[in-house]
Amino acid sequence: MPIETNLIYCGDNLEVLAKFPEKCVNLIYADPPFFSNKQYEIIWGNGAEQKVYEDRWKGGINVYIEWMKERIWQCYRVLKDTGTMYLHCDWHANHRLRIAMDDIFGEKNFRNELIWCYSGGGVPKKDFARKHDCILRYSKSADYTFNVDAIRQDYSPEILSRPASSYAEHSYKSNPEKMTKGWGLNPKGKFPDDWFYIPIINPDAKERLGYPTQKPEALLKRIIESSSNKGDIVLDPFCGCGTTLVVAQQFGRKWIGIDVALKACNLMKNRLNQIGVSDVRIIGAPKTVNELKRLEPFQFQNWVIERIGSVPSAKKSSDMGIDGYTFMEREPVQVKQSEGIGRNVVDNFQTAIRREHKTSGYIVAFSFVKNAYEEAARAKAEDKMDIKLVRVNEIDKNFPTST
Repeated sequence: MPIETNLIYCGDNLEVLAKFPEKCVNLIYADPPFFSNKQYEIIWGNGAEQKVYEDRWKGGINVYIEWMKERIWQCYRVLKDTGTMYLHCDWHANHRLRIAMDDIFGEKNFRNELIWCYSGGGVPKKDFARKHDCILRYSKSADYTFNVDAIRQDYSPEILSRPASSYAEHSYKSNPEKMTKGWGLNPKGKFPDDWFYIPIINPDAKERLGYPTQKPEALLKRIIESSSNKGDIVLDPFCGCGTTLVVAQQFGRKWIGIDVALKACNLMKNRLNQIGVSDVRIIGAPKTVNELKRLEPFQFQNWVIERIGSVPSAKKSSDMGIDGYTFMEREPVQVKQSEGIGRNVVDNFQTAIRREHKTSGYIVAFSFVKNAYEEAARAKAEDKMDIKLVRVNEIDKNFPTST
């Protein structure tokens, strides 16, 4: 059954993939959370930070691996028999993930453990610096795409400096049918190794978006060109800021992206728009009040901040009751993913406003009870503090809320 492509799905990839037909994609690149036990934030050009996702797992690595195995199985199900899957990981869990991949894809279909080397960042005091990621490459069968000429590497200066006769003699003995004239070197380059150096995205790079786990386009270019052909379907079930989609588009592949964060989905849509893809659709963005209520709290907060033209607070771990600021006047904004907000919330917000040396601010929620409005009126009359109570349906008419 054919599947619609060039779409972004906003939601849990386990639920999204379960709706896909079997054997419908040619290549999967998955860059999931690494079990790093960190909170990741996106840093925008204005210096503010906005939480994107947490890579923390209650219950430890066993919970994480079971969570991953469910998703790996769905990836296996939707991958064509001639397809390949790349699973990006690092030292935190690569040993356990390889076992999971062996169980699902079969040990015989393990193709490579690719090592992506890079530099930069800090170094430990008593250990070797960790400067590589692992990318596990599995095929679904023995019949899979591998376009070696697309990813050949430059010969090293050492090889190029050897006497022509000695290298040519070695090449002829090891591979006489592929011997080329003269040196014996393939004019397209050296057969690629299973390790390679690609710099991480530097702060001044044109492609840098500020997304915390953004991968270089050069890395995805190597994967997509080697394991797919023009017109093939590339799937990224942990799509982040959309690097896979952008590179797939640039090299004539069809693509499907999935991410649980609405902010990430909007970011990748804008990124695709910038390279000339104008008809990008996001499937699964919230359309009802109940769907808004089911968003993760930080996702709902981001949704509100975007729609009222504000910027997020830079202090996400201890925001002291302030989630963002209006763009021009820097009025504090507090977001509540609740119905029936009452007097105590308004009263506490007054304290937060005073701390910022402001005299006005906004509280956004689904609805407010009578004593919240009474407290806001009292604050304005007695304390000269203008606290505006804004319902969700007042910032987006598509979401009717309680009165």
